[in-house]
Amino acid sequence: MEFCSIASGSSGNCIFVGTDEANILIDAGISAKKICEGLKGIDIDPSDIDGIFVTHEHIDHIQGISTFVKKYPMEVFGTKKTLKALYSKFDGDFGESIFTEIVPDIDFSYKDAIIHPFAVSHDAADPVGYRIESEGKRFAVATDMGFFDDRIVNCLKDLDAICIEANHDINMLMVGKYPYNLKQRVSGPKGHLSNDAAADLLCRIFSERLKYIMLIHLSKDNNYAELAYETVRAELLTRCCNSPVILDVAGRNAASDIYNII
Repeated sequence: MEFCSIASGSSGNCIFVGTDEANILIDAGISAKKICEGLKGIDIDPSDIDGIFVTHEHIDHIQGISTFVKKYPMEVFGTKKTLKALYSKFDGDFGESIFTEIVPDIDFSYKDAIIHPFAVSHDAADPVGYRIESEGKRFAVATDMGFFDDRIVNCLKDLDAICIEANHDINMLMVGKYPYNLKQRVSGPKGHLSNDAAADLLCRIFSERLKYIMLIHLSKDNNYAELAYETVRAELLTRCCNSPVILDVAGRNAASDIYNII
């Protein structure tokens, strides 16, 4: 299994995941043109993408879906409420693509992978994260969630790799330019994980098996890559990290390295 962030942040999110039999995108929140450029940059032909797995219907996660799937018809997966919201946003214009409904916290098979969509708390219709298992390797995307609980901790244990939201530094958010109500939304139970919360969650799920951590969905206004990296790195070193782990921060407008989970 391999993975790569094509784009990440409040301006757009798209993650590529490849198994022996499937190439998928988790979200498509940038333009179709940028998706194609990002995929070609990692030597993946856009026509080889089999499906798109949508976390939720906010524009920074769906912006390019309609155009991309009209050019390259494929399956689009999401919860019932998410697909309904997605369909209405684009006036039902998805060409020959197939919408496939998923149910939070219910596993399903997709080619050579087992997909586990897990419910998260965010101000969207019915948002989820995804855990993917193939050939004994486990990878997850956990983003756009205001908090985590024991259910999510248990879902994310025993991973080989994870892309996890580290959206904001709480101090930057509170003293920054956002109006009060937006600060409350971002930091609230249906908002986003802070750097500290991401670090705490990582320490709760950490094991010697976890080798790759990518921090995603950083705020342009309330965070920066070095701060997110050092916050998480320090907490891991203090609390749990006795084995080597690759820690990376996804770029806003450029693809990350592609990581092969071996």
